[in-house]
Order: sequence, then C-alpha cells, then structure tokens
Amino acid sequence: MNSYDIVIVGGGPAGLAAASAARDAGCERILILERDRELGGILNQCIHNGFGLHTFKEELTGPEYAARFIDKVLEKHIEYKLNTMVMDIAPDKTVTAMNRTDGMFSIKAKAVILAMGCRERPRGALNIPGFRPAGIYSAGTAQRLVNIDGYMPGKRIVILGSGDIGLIMARRMTLEGAKVLCVAELMPYSGGLKRNIVQCLNDYDIPLLLSHTVVDIQGKERVEGVTIAKVDSSSKPIPGTEIHYDCDTLMLSTGLIPENELSRSAGIDINPVTSGPFVSENFETSIPGVFACGNVLHVHDLVDYVSEEAGRAGQSAAAYAAGHAKHTENADIRVKTGPGVRYTVPTTIDTVRMADKTIVRFRVTQVYKDQYINVYINGTRIQHKKKRIMAPGEMEQVILNKTQLAEYPNAELTIAIEPEQA
Repeated sequence: MNSYDIVIVGGGPAGLAAASAARDAGCERILILERDRELGGILNQCIHNGFGLHTFKEELTGPEYAARFIDKVLEKHIEYKLNTMVMDIAPDKTVTAMNRTDGMFSIKAKAVILAMGCRERPRGALNIPGFRPAGIYSAGTAQRLVNIDGYMPGKRIVILGSGDIGLIMARRMTLEGAKVLCVAELMPYSGGLKRNIVQCLNDYDIPLLLSHTVVDIQGKERVEGVTIAKVDSSSKPIPGTEIHYDCDTLMLSTGLIPENELSRSAGIDINPVTSGPFVSENFETSIPGVFACGNVLHVHDLVDYVSEEAGRAGQSAAAYAAGHAKHTENADIRVKTGPGVRYTVPTTIDTVRMADKTIVRFRVTQVYKDQYINVYINGTRIQHKKKRIMAPGEMEQVILNKTQLAEYPNAELTIAIEPEQA
C-alpha cells in the first residue's frame, strides 16, 4: 500500500489551493485524487469574468483562475491522479479509490483533506407537477453544454431559482441568442450576489419575479410551456396569480448541496443546516486528521474565499501530518448562532491552537437593513458592527482575536443580528 502525508479528495479550486499551501508549509508527500479528466473543477466551465479580485487583485475568468493554481501544483511537483473515483475513506485515513489504469487501490494517509465540492439540487427534489419532457436542465448542466460542449439547450427559456449560476446563465443564454423570458424565485429575495442581479438581469431587461414558482410544466416529448404562480408566506401557490409562458426550456437554479456521501460513510459529523461537516478553526472535522474545505464544507459565494479557506486547511493538514497542532483539551470555544444567523463556520475554536486571528463566516436568515452584527462571549458583547444591508445570498464574517479569546477558554460565543438598542 502506498503512503502519503496528505491525500486530497478533489482537484477543483479548494483541492488545488490546499495542496499548494500544504507544500509551502513543508509537506512533501501530497496526492490529489480527481474524478474528472482534468484539474480545475467547476471553474473550467465558468468562462465569465469576476474571479480573483481578492486573491490576485485582478479580474479573471474561471479557467484563468483555475490555471493559476494548476500552475502552482505543477511547479511544486505535487502528484495527482485524474479520472480517479474515491470509493471510501476509513477512520484510520486509509483511502480506497479506483481508475482504469490502477484498478482498485488503497492509500494510507497521515491526513486527508475533503475538497469534493457540491452538486445541484435536481428537479426530483422540487415536486413540480407535470410530465418529464426533454428541455429541463439544471443551470450547471446547461452551462457545461454551452461553454464546453458547444450545444444550445433551447431558444425560449424560463429559469427557476435566482442562485448565481442561474443568474449567470440568464446572461449567457441571452448573449448566445436565446430569449430568457423571466427568472422566478420562490423566496422574497434573490439567492445570488447583488452584482449578478445587476449585470446579468437588469442590464438585459430580464424580469426577476420574487415569491414566484413553477406550478406546471406543459409538454410530453419536449417542454412546450410553463405556468408560474405567486406564493404566499408559506410558499404555497396563490390561486388566480398564474402566468403562462410559451418556452422550450426550463432551467433550474434552486440551490447547491455539498457533496458529502464520502464524509457520511466515514462517520464524520454533518451539520444539518449546511449539509457539510462540522469543523474547528483549523478546518478539522470530527475525525482527527481529516479536514474539509471549499463547497464541500459550505456553499461559498466567491471562489476567492474557497481558496483562502482551503489554504488554511492545507496548512493545518501539513501541521497534523508532521505531528503538530493537535487539539487542546478544555480550550474550545463553542460558536453558536444567535437571532438572524443561519449557521457559522467554524463551530468550535481551540484558543491555544488558533492563529492570531480567526475568521468566522456565516449567512443571515433574511434580508436585513441597517442592523448590527453583535458578537457575545458568555453574554458579554465583544463586537458591535453596523451593516447597511445583509442578504442570505452573500456571506458575512467576523474576525476574532486570539488574545481576546484566550481569556475565555471553554466558553460560548454567539453571533447575532440585532438592532442598535439590543
């Protein structure tokens, strides 16, 4: 059985950044296992710009951003295997994988980094009435068809869901000559970045129908039309509000789900809110020596944040493989969600092991205007920051200082969205 210091599952932006950071931290034996035919992950089909503003201080396309990290992996002579599917991760960090060249094989690792990314929510999870005709695509599948394979999914398109991929595909299909009739969103707010609403919908006069959903799909062989209705506060369609659109394509952009089947089979504790692992401040999961980063952990809005977190996970895995940075007993601060906060990453902070500053990222539960992000330790407020606007489609963060947290070992930290008088 081959052995490595670190095995990384996934060769997308998270896996590449983690591998590069681990090598910079002094780790020599690193292996990336990628199931696709090339490194880069989903970025290879994201040909629009807007990537890299935080990481490289310039605007790049998805393939250009991926190429920067692929070049780092190649320059540092980090090993990788393509077309390789990981089948199992044992609690002792034995990784079982298979490909056409090697067949089924096992690798013993000192540390494992999970970087499998996420998948789209399918139509079957949405309970939309109607037949199952051709012309229904997830937005990511349609993006691959257009940008990589060179096929047009359709000419008259309705998009359900206002996630970032759906918004970007509204613009992409318009530029390719299709007519995007509308984007319908079940929630009373968009699930995507504000800049994508402006650049992908407003700039092309594509209507965004909030609090609307698809209630019927017409057509047996091919989509012939869809019916959209307004929904009430319980997300139930309101009779009499139906709008019919003649179209040949329905695109679904109704959410992303972290790809954690491997994590569950390994016995890793999963956060029911994010569908990703619970992690500590160094991105270690409930199994010592197994780390998680990127969209397998929680769905990010910017790939720059994926790379940043993955870099810290790579450094942590390198330290663990070298026998350092083990967990400190009775030094954990438990991070809790207060009013208006949906989840936090991480959920625990080791006050001895943590870096000088630790970033806690979270998403809010609804749109907030002129509210405060308050941070409490054991009921004492230690941060009070006003935000003009916060929305579920954009991640928020607080930065915690080690010297401040060291005064409260084995405490409880709460992040809340509150008005000024709170």
